[in-house]
Amino acid sequence: MSIIYVLIPIAILFVCVAVAAFFWAVRSKQYEDLDREGYSILFDDKKPSDKS
Repeated sequence: MSIIYVLIPIAILFVCVAVAAFFWAVRSKQYEDLDREGYSILFDDKKPSDKS
């Protein structure tokens, strides 16, 4: 039963760290443009060079 007194504060600490990381990501605009990275794999930026 005494392990509960250790595990509950550790769980609360993990939740606080996860919430802080989420708010940091939102404030630093990590979620502003979600579509651009998805489209970047579909379109090639470089033109193929003729090496013939």
